[in-house]
This record gives sequence, structure tokens and C-alpha cells, in this order.
Amino acid sequence: MIPLVHDLSDETVVVFGGGPVGARKARRFAREARTVVVSPEFADRDFGDAERVRAAPAPDEVPDWVERFAPALVVAATNDDAVNDAVVAAARDAGALVNRADRSGERDAGSVVVPATVEDGDVSVAITTGGASPALSKHLRERVEAELEGAGEMAALTAELRAELKASDRSPAERRDAIRAVVRDPSVWKALRTGDANSRQEAARVIRDTQRGDS
Repeated sequence: MIPLVHDLSDETVVVFGGGPVGARKARRFAREARTVVVSPEFADRDFGDAERVRAAPAPDEVPDWVERFAPALVVAATNDDAVNDAVVAAARDAGALVNRADRSGERDAGSVVVPATVEDGDVSVAITTGGASPALSKHLRERVEAELEGAGEMAALTAELRAELKASDRSPAERRDAIRAVVRDPSVWKALRTGDANSRQEAARVIRDTQRGDS
């Protein structure tokens, strides 16, 4: 499987199944897209901002549900193999992506896996075991979270610096080396993580040092 980042803005995601897995998927997708959960019951679970439709479609009724919402992605997360099979088939017929949540390991061509993600601002790190070990994905996500602190601020800072350096007379190689030096400098990271307003000054110092080193 090849990891890709997909923009679901203004799209619809339909989740079939209101159990713990369906709820988790719904919470994740509802932050990015209109998300509809179709299930005969929802218990006392958190579905985020997802819409909930109380229904128990039979396998032969699933295509009508998929056609009704015209989703970009369909999640099969019921406890009924026949319904999940129908969800996968209907999604494929509709040209939608499909995530089958009741199976791990082997995946049909064209299916997607929803990875564990860590986000800090505009920086995202996705971790997947191909569906083989969700527990390992969660463990690795927790380890990455601590390392990623401040990455969003670093991305914003270096985007500004790149624009400024591009307007200067420094060569592409010099600009690249300057940004790499900022990204690798512990003092800049410390300032970003502590909310120190001097992070910009620390970055400017690093860039001046690289310029002196080149001269």
C-alpha cells in the first residue's frame, strides 16, 4: 500500500456501523468532512459532529444508501459480513474509496487504511501497520506525539523564512542550507516549544551564522 494524503473538504463520508470502531472512524472523519453514520443503534458513544441515521439496511438495500449520499469514502464497520460485503461492492460501483474496518491484513485492490495520526498545526504524521496491528499503531503514535511538539510552529516559521530568503540575493543552495540549519537548531525548537517570542530572533541568528560560515 502507498500512503497518500487525501483532501476530503466538501466531501461526504458514510460509515456503516455504529459500534466502537464506527464511532472512532466517524470522529476522525467528521473533523474534515461531512460524515454520516448509518446504524440501527448508537448506544452512548461519541460520534463527534457526525450525522446519525438510525437504520439497518439489508445487503440489497446498501447500494441505495450509497447512491443517496454520493460519498467520496465509505466505511464498512458493521458486525455483519454480508452487509460489509455489500458496502464494499456498492462503494466500488459508485467509484468511492472504501475502508473495510472488520478485516485486517489482506486488503482488496483500491481499498484504503485509515492510519493513526499525530498532528501539530499543519504538520501531520501518519502511522499504519496495514491494518495488522492497531495496538502497535497507537503505541507508536504516542511515542511520536512528544517528538512532534512545536513542529507546526516550525513549519510556519520556516515558511516565512523561505519567502524572505527567496527575495534575497542568496543562492538556492545557500537558502536551502539556511533553512536546514534552522530546522536542526535545538535553541529554535526550545523557543517554539516554550512559546518564547524570541524564536524568530533565534532563527535569524542561525541564518546569520550560516552566512558567516559561507563567507
